[in-house]
Amino acid sequence: MPKFAANLTMLFTELPFMERFQAAARAGFEAVEYLFPYSFDRKELAAALKVNGLQQVLHNLPAGDWDAGERGIACHPARIDEFRAGVAQAIAYAKALGCPQVNCLAGKLPPDTGADKAHRTLVRNLRYAAEALQAENIGLLVEPINTFDIPGFFLTRTDQALSLLDEVGSANLRVQYDIYHAQRMEGELGNTLGQHLARIGHIQLADNPGRNEPGTGEINYSWLFRHIDAIGYDGWIGCEYKPRTNTADGLGWRQALA
Repeated sequence: MPKFAANLTMLFTELPFMERFQAAARAGFEAVEYLFPYSFDRKELAAALKVNGLQQVLHNLPAGDWDAGERGIACHPARIDEFRAGVAQAIAYAKALGCPQVNCLAGKLPPDTGADKAHRTLVRNLRYAAEALQAENIGLLVEPINTFDIPGFFLTRTDQALSLLDEVGSANLRVQYDIYHAQRMEGELGNTLGQHLARIGHIQLADNPGRNEPGTGEINYSWLFRHIDAIGYDGWIGCEYKPRTNTADGLGWRQALA
């Protein structure tokens, strides 16, 4: 049976953030992930994990001004120094929280920047981050995101991400495979997971349309969970979905489908 991690950015949002750790544990989760830890004290977050018996399995590198609509800066040529400072900050938090890997959001193509220059910047930044994180025994992920939800996002498909891994050339860089984003951009979920599992470091889920919990849309999650088990994936699957009503009422999918 797959192992599910609660994404605290998306789940239990009726509660203040620091109370969501306890809610996740009470709902039966043994692991959590969320977008960013940086507005919270590292010791406070570590204590919340410990007291609730939770593992933290993922957070993102700093991604610019999120509230202003930025979704990553890794492809921004003018912000390389900011990106590198963010890598150092992510390492400090990951070490304090026992988080084994972090995700890099490529970002939207900056205005007045050609795609070739943005690509070269992304490769350069990923090489830097992969090396710095490897020195601390922390893995690096990079995630394709669909352009329906985030128009202009620079990394959008699995094949593009795999080519990026080839170009970066680091064994410490793998793909974060979000089932929802992949379904919207390309489909072929089972074949892609099976063919490229060795290069996938983390999986996330939501159904489509709506980005709600499994069982509410078109994806055959009952089959897909069996397939993920059969191909030997033993990592966590992050539940990065928007509950249709509230988190607790929608959690029946875990027993029904997995």
